[in-house]
Amino acid sequence: MRVTLRLIIGLLPMDKCSLENANMLNLDNSVDASLDLWSRADVQTCTTWKAAIIWEGMFDPDAYDQMHRREGSSVALTVFAVGRYLDAYLKTFLNTSEQHFMLGLPVTYYIFTDVPEKVPDIKLAPQRSIKVMKVEKNSRWQDVSMMRMKTISDVIESDIRHHCTHVFCFDVDQVFTGRFGSEALGDSVALLHAHYYRLPKKYFTYDRNPNSKAYMQTGDFYYHAAIFGGLWKSVKALTEACYQGIMEDKRNNVEALWHDESHLNKYMWLHKPTKVLSPEYCWDTSIIYRSEIRVTRLMFSCSLALFSRGIYLHICRCGFS
Repeated sequence: MRVTLRLIIGLLPMDKCSLENANMLNLDNSVDASLDLWSRADVQTCTTWKAAIIWEGMFDPDAYDQMHRREGSSVALTVFAVGRYLDAYLKTFLNTSEQHFMLGLPVTYYIFTDVPEKVPDIKLAPQRSIKVMKVEKNSRWQDVSMMRMKTISDVIESDIRHHCTHVFCFDVDQVFTGRFGSEALGDSVALLHAHYYRLPKKYFTYDRNPNSKAYMQTGDFYYHAAIFGGLWKSVKALTEACYQGIMEDKRNNVEALWHDESHLNKYMWLHKPTKVLSPEYCWDTSIIYRSEIRVTRLMFSCSLALFSRGIYLHICRCGFS
């Protein structure tokens, strides 16, 4: 039944971009005007608010790399490796990142862990460095997940904004498998969730509790909190807003359905991202073959459960203990 359902989901039609060419986009940068929106007629390549959705075949990687080197772009990558996730995932995450993430640009890894002395020694390319920061281990992974928003906001204010132009935030239980390059950089960047990008909106797992600050009746897409990013100012605004929503929920004895991801989806609905990454940028190995996924750039694998309405609902929050 699971295989049959996934095959059916893969046949559902996707919306299509309504723009004739990339000059009609709300451009994040000058190179975005070179995007070939109709080289991928099989997928949706822009949003209704004229932001690009990035798929393989749409962009010239060299043009993006040259522009960002010329403009002096630099990237902070934040990742939390708490409890068993440090031993299980961090070394592979860092090693594969060194092979694929923002090659040719300055990158600083901000690793948050409860056991700093156990962070593996990784050989880094030039202009790449690691900063290890100690955090407390919460008894529940949900609390680690939610409280990372405050931690990221704080470190942007105290450190990142003085050294980096952009920030990308990742879950640790992922493996880079292909180019994750400067085409992904933008003012505010969100990721289409691999399990939801083909589903009708009525199946999106937004928080439906009107008592939660994450409450949503509808939205644009369902975004995956395993990856989000943008200019440091944009990421700071997002993390601050999510943290404030989480704390207000706590005061009201409420917890959003998917914790920080629910709050992120609410924020991205109210404050539209200027660039959206396709599921190539975080693909799930358990999903059956999809012809539109021509390359996988990052892979994760979560446990799945059959939702009562016949839709697969992700039940784990990758990256936390």
